[in-house]
Amino acid sequence: MNLSVSEAVKFLQAIKGKLPDPKVTETCIAASPLFLESMVQENDGSPLIISAENCFYEDEGAYTGETSPKALFEMGVTHVIIGHSERRKYFNETDDIINKKVHAAFRNHLTPIICCDETMSRRESADRISWVVSQVTNALKSVTPEQAEKIIVAYEPSWAIGSGKTASTDEAEEGCYLIRQTIADLYGDDIANQVRVLYGGSVNDENADDILSQTDIDGVLAGGASLKADSFLNLANFLQK
Repeated sequence: MNLSVSEAVKFLQAIKGKLPDPKVTETCIAASPLFLESMVQENDGSPLIISAENCFYEDEGAYTGETSPKALFEMGVTHVIIGHSERRKYFNETDDIINKKVHAAFRNHLTPIICCDETMSRRESADRISWVVSQVTNALKSVTPEQAEKIIVAYEPSWAIGSGKTASTDEAEEGCYLIRQTIADLYGDDIANQVRVLYGGSVNDENADDILSQTDIDGVLAGGASLKADSFLNLANFLQK
C-alpha cells in the first residue's frame, strides 16, 4: 500500500529502457490492484513483468473487495504473489487458502510467486525445517508436474522483512535449499532445478552479492529497495553483473 497511481506510472517511466536484458535477468514488479491497469498500459514494449500482489481463489462472485484472478489475466497481468507473510499475518491466510489461490492462478494462466514464511519464534525453537517444508508441500497440493515447473517460490523469513535485518547467507541458503529439496521430493530433481527460488528479507544492492552467491538462490524478492526507481534499477542491473 505504497505510492499512488501517478507515482507508480512515473516509476515505470523512470525505469523504462534501463532494465537488464530479459534473457539474462527477469525483472518483475508487483503492485496494488488499483495501479495495475495503468502500469500495464505504460509498460507496453518493456521487458518488465507486471505482477499482482494478491488474488482471490474464485474467478468471480459475491466476494466484495477481493481481486479476481480472471480479471487480472484479462488486464494483461502475468504473475501474482501468493501467500506473502503479510497476508498470512494480517489477513490470517492459511495453507489451504494459499493452495486454492495457487490453483486459481494456474486456472487463469497466471504464474504464481509462492511465498514461504518463517517467524523468529520458529527459528529460535528449531522448528523452522518442518515449518518451511510444510508450507511448500501444502501450497502445492494437487499441482501437476507441468504446473510445478512454472512456479516461482520465495523464502521470506518474516523476522527479516522490513526490519533491516537480513538473514545470514547460510540462513538464506538453508531456507532456499529446503524449498528446492522439498520440490525435488515431490516432483523430481529436473523440475526442482527448473523452479526459481528467491530470497526475500531486507534485500538491497549492498547485500545482494552475498545472497546471490549461494547455490540454491536464483534471485531476490525485494521490498523497500523496490519503492524508488534508482534503488530498484541498481538492484535489477546488479543482478546481471
